[in-house]
Amino acid sequence: MLRKYQSNRTTKTLIQRIFPALLLALCIAASPFAAVQAYAATSAQSHIDAVLLIDVSNSMKTSDKNKVASEAMKMFIDMLSTQGDKVGIVAYTDKVQREKALLEISSETDKQDLKDFIDGLDRGAYTDIAVGVEEAVKVLQNGSDPNHEPIIVMLADGNNDFNKSTGRTQSESDKELNAAVEVAKKNGYPIYTIGLNADGKLNKQKLADLSKETGGKAFSTDSADDLPQILSEIFASHLKLKVVPVQSITANGDYQDVTVNVPNGSVLEANISIMSSQPVTAKLTDPSGNAVTIPSKDVVLSKSSTYSLIKLLSPQEGDWKLQVKGVPKDKIDINLVFNYDLELKIDALPSATYKKGDKIDITSHLFSNGTQVTLSNLYQDMKAVLLATDIDTGDVQEIELDNSGDVFKGTFEVKESHDYELKVRAEGSSFYRESAPVKISAKAGGAATTSPPTGTGKEEPLKEASSNTLYYIIGSILLVLAAAAAWYVLNKKSARGFVGQLVVEVKDSNTGEKTYPQYKKLAGFRGKFTLHQLLQLAPELKESESVIFTPAKNDRLLLRSGEGVTVERSGRAADASRGLELKSGDRVSVSLNTVDKTIYLEYLV
Repeated sequence: MLRKYQSNRTTKTLIQRIFPALLLALCIAASPFAAVQAYAATSAQSHIDAVLLIDVSNSMKTSDKNKVASEAMKMFIDMLSTQGDKVGIVAYTDKVQREKALLEISSETDKQDLKDFIDGLDRGAYTDIAVGVEEAVKVLQNGSDPNHEPIIVMLADGNNDFNKSTGRTQSESDKELNAAVEVAKKNGYPIYTIGLNADGKLNKQKLADLSKETGGKAFSTDSADDLPQILSEIFASHLKLKVVPVQSITANGDYQDVTVNVPNGSVLEANISIMSSQPVTAKLTDPSGNAVTIPSKDVVLSKSSTYSLIKLLSPQEGDWKLQVKGVPKDKIDINLVFNYDLELKIDALPSATYKKGDKIDITSHLFSNGTQVTLSNLYQDMKAVLLATDIDTGDVQEIELDNSGDVFKGTFEVKESHDYELKVRAEGSSFYRESAPVKISAKAGGAATTSPPTGTGKEEPLKEASSNTLYYIIGSILLVLAAAAAWYVLNKKSARGFVGQLVVEVKDSNTGEKTYPQYKKLAGFRGKFTLHQLLQLAPELKESESVIFTPAKNDRLLLRSGEGVTVERSGRAADASRGLELKSGDRVSVSLNTVDKTIYLEYLV
C-alpha cells in the first residue's frame, strides 16, 4: 500500500513539474505569429552524422586494386570537424561483414580509430545491396543526433551477386531495398552513391535511383584515383560548401609557393587537401608573415599514401603562403574546403496573411553561433536572392536582394491571391546558405489579420480579438491533449526504452570461424526485443527468438531464455529462465543447439 502511495505521489510530482513547461510551450505555440517565427528561427546544423557504406565483395578488387576507396573514406573522416561530428561504418557483401556504430569525434584519436577500422576490412564472396543500405539506415536510426545533418555515403559497383545456396532472389532483395529507402526518405537520410566502373560493369542507374529517391547525389568514375576528389565534393555539397580549387602543380623537387586565401573571419576550419601519388612535404606562413609549424596547436596534419590534409583551426583572415615539395614530375592537386558556423535567417514578418497587391519588406541576416553577424564585407562578398514560390502554380520568382550593408534586403509584391513560400539564398565563393522557408497566404479570407505592408502594426481590434479567441480555444485543446499524453507516457512501462549497445559475434562450432564484432545500438528498441531481431532475423538463427531482452533499472539489461538454449556467463551455465541481469561490461554466450552456433554478447553502456 505504501509503495502504491509513493508511486502515485511520484507521478503527481512529475505532472506538477512538467505542467508549467507544457503550458508555456503551448502558449507559445498558440501565438498568432508562431507560424512565422517557426520558419524564421531554426537552429544551425553545422555537424554531420555520417555512415560510410562500403561494398567489400570480391568484385571490388577489380574496380579498386589499390584500395583507393579506403583512402578516400579516410580523407572524408579527416575533413570532418575536430569535435562534434559522428561517423559510423558498415562494410557489407551479402551480409554485414563488419560494422561500427556512430562514434562521436572528440579527438584525433577517435578519427584514427575509425581509419584503423577501415584498414582492417576484409573481402567477401557475394553482394546484396539491400543488406548494406538497410543496415546503414538502422545505424542512423539508432544513434543520429536530431540536430545534426545525417548522410549515407555509399561506395559500390551497383550489382548484386547472390549465394545460390541461400535461395535469395532479386525480387526479395529489391523489396527489402525499397523498404529501406522509404525509411531513409521518411527520416531525411540522403544517400550519396559513388559507382566504380573500372571493369565496365557498373549498374549506374541503380545507384542513381538510390540517390534521387533519398535526396542525395550520384557520382561515378572509371578510376579509383578520382575518389578523394569525389568525397571532397560530397562533404562540401552536404554542408552547403564549395570545393575551391587552389592550384595544380607539377613537382620539381623544390618547394613551390601556393597562395591559400582565407576570405573572412567566420571560417571555423580551413581544410587544405594535397593529393599526390608520391610523398610530399609542406611549409606554412600566416598572413602576418610568421612561419607556422605543421602540426601545431592550431594546425592539424593527417597523412596517407595518397593525400595530405592540413586543417587550420579558426584561421586568420588573409593570404596564407603554402610551400609544397614533391617528387619531380609528380602531379599535385591542391583544394580548399572551409567549414563555417553560419546560418541564414529571414527576419520575422509582421503577419502570415496578406492580400493581392501588398508589398512586403524582406530582410535577412547571417548568424554565427546564434549571434547576428555584422561584418559588412561578408555580406558584400555574397550575392543574395529571394526565391518566391507560388505554391498554387509552382512558378518561382527570383528577386535580387541588396547587400550594401550588413543585411540582405528587398521587397516582394503579392501578385495573386495565392499561397507563397519565401526563401533567401546567399552565395559566396566558398559556401552558400539557404534560409528556412516562410509560408504566407494571400487567399480570400486570409486578409482578416493582414497588417499594413509598411509594418506599422495597426490591426482591426474586432478581428484581432476573434483571432485570439480561436488561438485560446486551440491552445486549451492542445493543453488537455498534452496533459493526457504526459500521463500516458508516465504510466506506459511497456514502452520503456533501452540504453547502450550489444557487441555481437557469431562462432560456428564446426569450423571454429567467428564473425567480426558488430556493434548494435539498443536505443531504437522499446519494451522488449529478441536476440533474433538483433541478428537481423537470419532464418538459420530462428532458434534465438526464445532469447528475450527487457530494460532493467540503473541502465541494466535483463535477459530471459526459453528451453533448448544454453546461456553461459564467466564460463558457467546460468539460469536465464527467470531473468539474467547484465550490467555494462558483462559478457555472456548463447549456444544454439540446432545449428551448432554460439552467439557471444557483450553489453556496453
